[in-house]
Amino acid sequence: MRYILLNKPYEVLTQFTDEHGRATLKDFVPVPDVYPVGRLDFDSEGLLLLTDDKQLQHRLSDPKFKVPKTYWAQVEGTVTDEALQQLRRGVPIKEGLTAPGEAVEMPEPAGLWARNPPIRYRASIPASWLEIRISQGMNRQVRKMCAAVGLPCLRLVRAAIGPLELVGLQPGKWRELTAAEVDLLRKISGAARRF
Repeated sequence: MRYILLNKPYEVLTQFTDEHGRATLKDFVPVPDVYPVGRLDFDSEGLLLLTDDKQLQHRLSDPKFKVPKTYWAQVEGTVTDEALQQLRRGVPIKEGLTAPGEAVEMPEPAGLWARNPPIRYRASIPASWLEIRISQGMNRQVRKMCAAVGLPCLRLVRAAIGPLELVGLQPGKWRELTAAEVDLLRKISGAARRF
């Protein structure tokens, strides 16, 4: 079994082929027969797991197993207590009411790589950072949640899946998970141990 942690760059598809010639996982991970655990949008960045372990892939992706995913969202505007409370209660989006999320304002993440192309800077509109943890996983959910509370998302980085954090990897770089990391993911998702 293979278990890979990739720092997915901005504007890379979470698949291995594209009929329109856009960048895909194949451009970064030359490992056959591994598949992404869930999705990370074309315009989102950060931690993406890939594996050929179908049971663990399912358990980490399916919201019913409630494995939390942590995101750093750079948003347009000033974060208010009311916006944080709404995110924590759940917000109505097109697909329905989201489950409550954990949300806190945070400083810009230390050591965060520059995005290419950079975020458009607007002197008249402040930007803030949020850390949001969810386990639901609707399509583009964090972006829609932020927009629903009046904080359009400028940049979105997945920082963690469960206790597994994106540390020390630049965009486009990957590494194999350790046996201890795989065991931890199995434990939090309720997946059976493989021997």
